[in-house]
Amino acid sequence: MKVIDKIKQSKKALFTFELLPPLKGHTIQEIYDTIDPLMQFDPSYINITYHQQEVQYKTRPDGLMEKRVIRKRPGTVAIAAAIQNKYKITVVPHMICGGFTKEETEDALIDLHFLGIDNLLVLRGDPEKGKRKFIPVKGGHTYSSELIEQIIKLNKGKYLHADMEDAMPTDFSIGVAGYPEKHVEAPNMETDLENLKLKVDKGADYIVTQLFFDNQKYFDFVEKCKERGINVPIIQGIKPVSTLNDSSLLPQTFNIDLPNELIKEIKKCTSQEQVRQVGVEWAIMQSKELIKQGVPGIHYYTLDQSDNIEKIARVIF
Repeated sequence: MKVIDKIKQSKKALFTFELLPPLKGHTIQEIYDTIDPLMQFDPSYINITYHQQEVQYKTRPDGLMEKRVIRKRPGTVAIAAAIQNKYKITVVPHMICGGFTKEETEDALIDLHFLGIDNLLVLRGDPEKGKRKFIPVKGGHTYSSELIEQIIKLNKGKYLHADMEDAMPTDFSIGVAGYPEKHVEAPNMETDLENLKLKVDKGADYIVTQLFFDNQKYFDFVEKCKERGINVPIIQGIKPVSTLNDSSLLPQTFNIDLPNELIKEIKKCTSQEQVRQVGVEWAIMQSKELIKQGVPGIHYYTLDQSDNIEKIARVIF
């Protein structure tokens, strides 16, 4: 079932969450162990992230440097299919621009279509590790709006090679990312909202926000979207604080602010367990307020550790 249809048909806020593919060499059981405790809360769908390739340089015996391109977390398509098969649940794999040519993107979309996976979260993806600027591979997309265009064309039966006969259309529903506190690379909020409007105009059905810790930032973001004619559903993204370092790492990584009240509570903690409990309590407070305001759903970023999400869901859902 399409995510957008789930949103429209549900009479209450959806409970959804996101998973990371395991590191290369690990097993899918780690994913199942994260999912199992959360199934009791009837999640509407599960997202599976895709990750940019990384480049490593190794010194050869002759002294020259050898370039190696690797993916540390492969398997997004296979994991999505495995979860769909095991749990009979809607899955939403991420599709990213980084590291993929248009041909490779089309092949991945065909694989997903064959597997009966018709929901996508479309993202540009982060810059390659060690680089500050995003650089597409040769023949790849620079912006997520371009990737959306390719998917919409495929939905109309228009493949990259125009000479194909009797090409069958796909039927993907598309979600995109929104940033209540502005994308880290956007020069200002106005530009960021213009980019979001472009993605919606290109064919995005709904928006999932970057994580935030101040609900007012989300409410203001929704109003700004409405003012610009962005009228698709906007689902909230929440990640509970879980480590002592989060108070400094999260603002740097995601270009977000943490409320003073939350910082004060974190500073009182003397262990990771205490911080994790603070994160649970703050996320419960956020979730209650959001649901009271009639939001379409709340999307939790697990980072493949679901014990804190289980505690939150037990209170909220």
